[in-house]
Amino acid sequence: MKLKSALLVLSAAFSLNAFAQAPIVIKFSHVVAIDTPKGQAAERFKQLAEKATNGRVKIELYPNSQLYKDKEELEALQLGAVQMLAPSLAKFGPLGVKEFEAFDLPYIFPSKTALYNVTEGEIGKSLMKKLESKGITGLAFWDNGFKVMSANKPLHTPADFKGLKLRIQSSKVLDAQMRALGANPQVLAFSEVYQALQTGVVDGTENPPSNMYTQKMHEVQKHVTVSNHGYLGYAVIVNKKFWDGLPADIRAALDKAMKDATTFEKAIAQRDNDLALEAIKKTGKTEIYTLSVKEQAEWRKALLPVQKDMESRIGKDLITAINKEAAK
Repeated sequence: MKLKSALLVLSAAFSLNAFAQAPIVIKFSHVVAIDTPKGQAAERFKQLAEKATNGRVKIELYPNSQLYKDKEELEALQLGAVQMLAPSLAKFGPLGVKEFEAFDLPYIFPSKTALYNVTEGEIGKSLMKKLESKGITGLAFWDNGFKVMSANKPLHTPADFKGLKLRIQSSKVLDAQMRALGANPQVLAFSEVYQALQTGVVDGTENPPSNMYTQKMHEVQKHVTVSNHGYLGYAVIVNKKFWDGLPADIRAALDKAMKDATTFEKAIAQRDNDLALEAIKKTGKTEIYTLSVKEQAEWRKALLPVQKDMESRIGKDLITAINKEAAK
């Protein structure tokens, strides 16, 4: 009887010890391919985080909408079904944080330097702070560069867009952008875009080249225009309750891993877009066209009024502050 009691005590102690040593699992879900800048950075974060915590944290990656599509993932994060996401900044508008839609404004960032002045400065910090009321903690801004336009006809002037059905993310700004060009915006989940292009549900779309190439959209789009008209970035976010509940040393280690992964991500984003554009060109399936200075001026003239139109939604002061930072 004593032996049985002793064995039960040892068994219980072993079970408690095993439980205490079980790693903290962080499910990191995103909607793009693993060989995109975001996909590669997520993998780098996983490696850095697991090493920095000596295995006390396990990062489970779910790329390519394996767990959730665009409209589902933020709700899943808030409910705690997944702990970490890296959604595009446009997705925070439907969540009620409309200020993030400033990043969708056409031609608001003349360069990466101007962009980083915003994301790495006080404006970026204040925007991340606004997510907390939604049960979300913002960890970092990730970069995917400037966008190109694609369709099955040449897009050289704003007049070329008239009547085209173009896929956009769910963003009032992107809706206004396409309408300013004379196109009909169609909101679709990222995972549905290839088939929509292939079947003619939409005529074209906008994307950074790396997203276009890794999703094979160039196979069903005859023309790409290098317009650099808009920016696509991401915010790496976590469930706030989960994050606040982590031990302080774990949180510090994960913060450091995220900073290092962010530096890596920014370094590869432009490179991958350049390589993707070259790869698309080499397939011979898609004609690449770069806007002339005169043509880009026409695009700017058509699109800049969107900034004014969106002041009541995004905030005039925020748009002014971003333009001021961009001008430095």
